[in-house]
Amino acid sequence: MESGAGKHWTEEEVKALLSVWSEKNIRKQLHGTLRNKGIFIYIAKRLQELGVCRDWKQCRAKYKNLKYEYRTVKYAHNSGDVTKTMKFFHDLDAILRYEPVTQLAAEENGRCSATETQPNTSPTTDSMQ
Repeated sequence: MESGAGKHWTEEEVKALLSVWSEKNIRKQLHGTLRNKGIFIYIAKRLQELGVCRDWKQCRAKYKNLKYEYRTVKYAHNSGDVTKTMKFFHDLDAILRYEPVTQLAAEENGRCSATETQPNTSPTTDSMQ
């Protein structure tokens, strides 16, 4: 197997990564952890079971690149530019749509702390309460 960051991911490899990434427990762990080497080691093992031979560093790099590209396209769409696209946008949108948004909240002593908020998935929830 050729290793290193230069080896391109095939469409089947990306689909396998997305299928593992879409699992609820994986999404939750990836969102809540800054030091996530162990999670990517687990993802690499799961991918190996699916016939994809990638190490944890390659998995993490692909994860970060896909997430960055998704956010770039999402921002462009929100700004009115629908010409910007990416191959797995809808798959990533399904995975990342409900990811809690971390916001900085000012505390009384002048420091900032991160707070998590869930996006409002139902527009009628507020009007019913």
